[in-house]
Amino acid sequence: MTEKPTVEGLGIDLDAVNWRRSGSGPDAIEIAFVRARGQRWVLMRLASRPAGLIHVFSAHEWDCFVLGARNGEFDDAAS
Repeated sequence: MTEKPTVEGLGIDLDAVNWRRSGSGPDAIEIAFVRARGQRWVLMRLASRPAGLIHVFSAHEWDCFVLGARNGEFDDAAS
């Protein structure tokens, strides 16, 4: 198993990334879709901490998450 790359390891210029917000306020999540190393990656961070931790997901991981959300896999997560 190979280790998941970091933003730095992918060589992504965060100033050039187009972030999409889940809503307004400091608890909003920001998502960016980028290309690096010939692949598509998804970056995720908290809007209130743009210089903080950034999670990196492969296109496959992201697609599985979206499919799970659409199929209701997380509907009971709040209970």
